Amino acid sequence: MATVTIFDQDKKQVGEREVADAIFNTEVKEYLLHDMVRYQLAARRQGTAAVKNRSAVAGGSKKPYRQKGTGNARQGTVRAPHFVGGGVAFGPQPRSYAFKLNRKVKRAALCSALSARYQAEKMTVIKEFNLDSISTKAFAALISKFELEGALVVIDQADPKVELSARNLRNVKVLRAEGVNVYDILKYPNLVLTDAAVSEIEGAMEK
Repeated sequence: MATVTIFDQDKKQVGEREVADAIFNTEVKEYLLHDMVRYQLAARRQGTAAVKNRSAVAGGSKKPYRQKGTGNARQGTVRAPHFVGGGVAFGPQPRSYAFKLNRKVKRAALCSALSARYQAEKMTVIKEFNLDSISTKAFAALISKFELEGALVVIDQADPKVELSARNLRNVKVLRAEGVNVYDILKYPNLVLTDAAVSEIEGAMEK
């Protein structure tokens, strides 16, 4: 099994642990990462763009002028798309952009994302976070000790001190283990996990 070094907040090595190869050291399949990112971004789209078609715009259905004798082309209504103020032909209507991905594909994509960070040596495991208070400055100093320019920090459970301390940092995002996802892993160049978060991810993925 693959092993990772566990550090404390001062970047001192406090131990090692084995991680599941099937989750953190499997083959990285880029096409699965691509499919999963598309899936996540598509699900975020509001899909509320809409225009009025000829049945929704204001205006009567009476013929604007008589059928024959005017020298103009025959017209049935001023609500037709080629009239100024008429309805739009084939315009956007509210829709959902979401599409389906199988659960096995989602799981394999997450394993690939985690493995990509591990194999690139961009994954750091910290024993735990112990902050005395909510402090952006203190958390920024902690991240800088590990020389990380941008990081996704994954914790095992709710921790307001960590979550609120990192909220205003530009290139840092804190997620709980149950919310870890492919898009955020790939968005940030480094992955930082607590020891307990690694255990929780492994437990969830092995179900």
